[in-house]
Amino acid sequence: MQTLSELSPSAKKVQEALTRLGFDCRVIEFAESTRTAQEAAERVGCTLGQIVKSLIFKGLASGKPVLVLTSGSNRVDEKRISLYAGEQIGRADADFVRAVTGFAIGGVPPLAHLQKMETYLDEDLLQYATIWAAAGTPNAVFELTPTDLQKMTGGKVVQVK
Repeated sequence: MQTLSELSPSAKKVQEALTRLGFDCRVIEFAESTRTAQEAAERVGCTLGQIVKSLIFKGLASGKPVLVLTSGSNRVDEKRISLYAGEQIGRADADFVRAVTGFAIGGVPPLAHLQKMETYLDEDLLQYATIWAAAGTPNAVFELTPTDLQKMTGGKVVQVK
């Protein structure tokens, strides 16, 4: 297991946030990529569905960020999320994602963002005992329970697909 000093700055930021919030999760950084849900599942030895994808959308009218935490095996129905958000949403570009989260696409964790944002949690994640989420870089992840994900993000559990 890596020590805090061995983690890259972005992964360290996620580990510090987890610790500060009282979660006993350990960030693991791999030499290989965990950028895609499939790569992450292969690295940690779990199913694709156990990978949490942190997707940032943007309210088309308000410009507000909307975070959707979805199972790696699901595609998000943007029309459905628009109904929850109360306005049409669109995929956020890389600059917007970095501006609101402080992280690059491919490593966006479910917490430790620069801005607080409306968050929706895929109900399909609740079927798993443990799940894995990105930890700030395209090769860092951490294991947690769906209950802890809901607690740390305040995400509203909804159907996303």
